[in-house]
Amino acid sequence: MEAPPSQPQPVTDPMPDMCGATALQHLVGQPQSALAAMTFPEGTRILTPGMAVTMDYRPDRLNITIGEDGLIASVTCT
Repeated sequence: MEAPPSQPQPVTDPMPDMCGATALQHLVGQPQSALAAMTFPEGTRILTPGMAVTMDYRPDRLNITIGEDGLIASVTCT
């Protein structure tokens, strides 16, 4: 009897959500002012259009990117 073909294994993120960005995805599309009443971990960067930032990768650092329209464009760990 022939063995059944192996099923592909699910791809797992080698770096889990170390900065907590997943829990903050509800902020995407909100105005930047929504951040005023919130507290974030030390090292969090709120990146505004044209702002100079380092490109070093830190999976534990929370980045909140503001779009040209003043709305939160993304919340990521980098």
